[in-house]
Amino acid sequence: MGNTLFWCTRRPDTPDKPEVRGTATRTTRSPHGSKFHDQWKLGLGADANHLWTAFGPTNVAIHRVSTAVELGDLQVAVDLGPRVDVSALPVERRIRHRIEVARAYSAWNRREEALTILLDAERDAPEQIRHHFISRQLVLSWIRQQRGKPSHHLAGLAKRLHVA
Repeated sequence: MGNTLFWCTRRPDTPDKPEVRGTATRTTRSPHGSKFHDQWKLGLGADANHLWTAFGPTNVAIHRVSTAVELGDLQVAVDLGPRVDVSALPVERRIRHRIEVARAYSAWNRREEALTILLDAERDAPEQIRHHFISRQLVLSWIRQQRGKPSHHLAGLAKRLHVA
Protein backbone atom coordinates (compact mmCIF):
# COMPACT_ATOMS: atom_id res chain seq x y z
CA MET A 1 0.00 0.00 0.00
CA GLY A 2 1.13 3.53 -0.68
CA ASN A 3 0.35 6.85 0.89
CA THR A 4 -3.11 8.31 0.81
CA LEU A 5 -3.88 9.88 -2.54
CA PHE A 6 -6.02 12.78 -1.41
CA TRP A 7 -5.31 16.13 0.20
CA CYS A 8 -7.11 19.18 1.45
CA THR A 9 -6.41 22.81 0.57
CA ARG A 10 -8.05 26.11 1.29
CA ARG A 11 -8.45 28.62 -1.50
CA PRO A 12 -7.90 32.29 -0.65
CA ASP A 13 -11.23 33.30 -2.22
CA THR A 14 -13.24 30.72 -0.22
CA PRO A 15 -11.32 30.04 3.03
CA ASP A 16 -14.44 28.63 4.73
CA LYS A 17 -14.78 25.87 2.10
CA PRO A 18 -11.94 23.36 2.03
CA GLU A 19 -11.18 21.86 -1.34
CA VAL A 20 -10.55 18.12 -1.28
CA ARG A 21 -8.57 16.72 -4.17
CA GLY A 22 -7.50 13.22 -5.02
CA THR A 23 -8.77 9.86 -6.10
CA ALA A 24 -8.64 7.19 -3.44
CA THR A 25 -8.59 6.43 0.26
CA ARG A 26 -5.50 4.29 0.46
CA THR A 27 -3.48 4.16 3.62
CA THR A 28 -0.42 2.45 4.98
CA ARG A 29 0.01 -0.14 7.67
CA SER A 30 2.90 1.89 9.03
CA PRO A 31 2.73 3.56 12.45
CA HIS A 32 2.52 6.89 10.60
CA GLY A 33 -0.93 6.15 9.13
CA SER A 34 -2.70 7.28 12.29
CA LYS A 35 -0.58 10.43 12.48
CA PHE A 36 -1.46 11.24 8.87
CA HIS A 37 -5.19 10.90 9.53
CA ASP A 38 -4.91 13.18 12.58
CA GLN A 39 -3.01 15.84 10.61
CA TRP A 40 -5.49 15.66 7.75
CA LYS A 41 -8.44 16.07 10.12
CA LEU A 42 -6.79 19.22 11.51
CA GLY A 43 -6.41 20.58 7.97
CA LEU A 44 -10.13 20.16 7.35
CA GLY A 45 -11.19 22.11 10.43
CA ALA A 46 -14.85 21.39 11.05
CA ASP A 47 -17.50 19.10 9.62
CA ALA A 48 -19.49 20.56 6.75
CA ASN A 49 -21.74 19.41 3.94
CA HIS A 50 -20.37 21.44 1.02
CA LEU A 51 -21.78 20.13 -2.24
CA TRP A 52 -23.34 17.20 -0.34
CA THR A 53 -19.95 15.73 0.55
CA ALA A 54 -20.58 15.50 4.32
CA PHE A 55 -16.85 15.84 4.61
CA GLY A 56 -14.74 16.89 7.55
CA PRO A 57 -12.84 15.41 10.50
CA THR A 58 -15.68 13.02 11.35
CA ASN A 59 -15.77 11.60 7.84
CA VAL A 60 -11.99 11.15 7.95
CA ALA A 61 -12.45 9.13 11.18
CA ILE A 62 -15.17 7.07 9.47
CA HIS A 63 -12.82 6.31 6.59
CA ARG A 64 -10.11 5.39 9.07
CA VAL A 65 -12.45 2.79 10.59
CA SER A 66 -13.48 1.45 7.17
CA THR A 67 -9.87 1.23 6.04
CA ALA A 68 -8.91 -0.59 9.24
CA VAL A 69 -11.68 -3.15 8.63
CA GLU A 70 -10.56 -3.65 5.02
CA LEU A 71 -6.94 -4.13 6.09
CA GLY A 72 -7.90 -6.52 8.86
CA ASP A 73 -6.84 -4.14 11.64
CA LEU A 74 -9.88 -5.10 13.68
CA GLN A 75 -8.50 -3.83 16.98
CA VAL A 76 -8.26 -0.32 15.53
CA ALA A 77 -11.75 -0.53 14.03
CA VAL A 78 -13.36 -1.88 17.21
CA ASP A 79 -11.56 0.65 19.42
CA LEU A 80 -12.19 3.71 17.24
CA GLY A 81 -15.51 2.89 15.57
CA PRO A 82 -17.89 3.23 18.54
CA ARG A 83 -16.17 6.46 19.66
CA VAL A 84 -16.77 8.34 16.40
CA ASP A 85 -19.66 10.76 16.94
CA VAL A 86 -21.63 10.65 13.70
CA SER A 87 -24.75 12.37 15.03
CA ALA A 88 -24.23 15.51 12.91
CA LEU A 89 -23.82 13.62 9.62
CA PRO A 90 -26.55 12.69 7.12
CA VAL A 91 -28.37 9.46 7.90
CA GLU A 92 -26.75 7.45 5.10
CA ARG A 93 -23.25 8.25 6.46
CA ARG A 94 -24.29 7.41 10.04
CA ILE A 95 -25.78 4.08 9.01
CA ARG A 96 -22.88 3.18 6.71
CA HIS A 97 -20.50 3.76 9.62
CA ARG A 98 -22.56 1.53 11.88
CA ILE A 99 -22.49 -1.21 9.24
CA GLU A 100 -18.69 -0.98 9.13
CA VAL A 101 -18.48 -1.16 12.93
CA ALA A 102 -20.81 -4.19 12.91
CA ARG A 103 -18.60 -5.79 10.26
CA ALA A 104 -15.54 -5.24 12.47
CA TYR A 105 -17.28 -6.76 15.50
CA SER A 106 -18.45 -9.71 13.43
CA ALA A 107 -14.96 -10.38 12.07
CA TRP A 108 -13.70 -10.22 15.66
CA ASN A 109 -16.22 -12.96 16.61
CA ARG A 110 -18.41 -10.60 18.61
CA ARG A 111 -21.57 -11.37 16.65
CA GLU A 112 -24.08 -10.42 19.35
CA GLU A 113 -22.61 -6.92 19.56
CA ALA A 114 -22.56 -6.70 15.77
CA LEU A 115 -26.21 -7.79 15.62
CA THR A 116 -27.15 -5.19 18.23
CA ILE A 117 -25.47 -2.48 16.15
CA LEU A 118 -27.38 -3.53 13.01
CA LEU A 119 -30.68 -3.69 14.88
CA ASP A 120 -30.13 -0.18 16.30
CA ALA A 121 -29.25 1.09 12.83
CA GLU A 122 -32.35 -0.58 11.41
CA ARG A 123 -34.52 1.35 13.87
CA ASP A 124 -33.05 4.63 12.56
CA ALA A 125 -33.08 3.80 8.84
CA PRO A 126 -34.62 0.43 7.96
CA GLU A 127 -34.25 0.95 4.21
CA GLN A 128 -30.52 1.57 4.55
CA ILE A 129 -30.01 -1.74 6.39
CA ARG A 130 -32.50 -3.69 4.28
CA HIS A 131 -30.88 -2.80 0.97
CA HIS A 132 -27.19 -2.56 1.81
CA PHE A 133 -25.05 -5.40 0.53
CA ILE A 134 -22.80 -5.62 3.60
CA SER A 135 -25.63 -5.77 6.14
CA ARG A 136 -27.36 -8.47 4.09
CA GLN A 137 -24.07 -10.38 3.75
CA LEU A 138 -23.43 -10.18 7.50
CA VAL A 139 -26.87 -11.48 8.43
CA LEU A 140 -26.73 -14.28 5.86
CA SER A 141 -23.32 -15.39 7.14
CA TRP A 142 -24.58 -15.37 10.74
CA ILE A 143 -27.57 -17.51 9.76
CA ARG A 144 -25.35 -19.99 7.90
CA GLN A 145 -22.84 -20.22 10.75
CA GLN A 146 -25.52 -20.63 13.38
CA ARG A 147 -25.59 -23.92 15.23
CA GLY A 148 -29.16 -24.75 15.95
CA LYS A 149 -32.00 -22.30 15.77
CA PRO A 150 -31.05 -18.61 15.36
CA SER A 151 -32.10 -16.13 18.02
CA HIS A 152 -35.44 -14.39 17.67
CA HIS A 153 -33.69 -11.09 16.84
CA LEU A 154 -31.43 -12.62 14.19
CA ALA A 155 -34.24 -14.60 12.59
CA GLY A 156 -36.44 -11.49 12.49
CA LEU A 157 -33.74 -9.38 10.90
CA ALA A 158 -32.97 -12.10 8.35
CA LYS A 159 -36.64 -12.26 7.43
CA ARG A 160 -36.90 -8.46 7.04
CA LEU A 161 -33.78 -8.47 4.84
CA HIS A 162 -35.19 -11.37 2.81
CA VAL A 163 -32.05 -13.48 3.30
CA ALA A 164 -33.69 -16.38 5.15
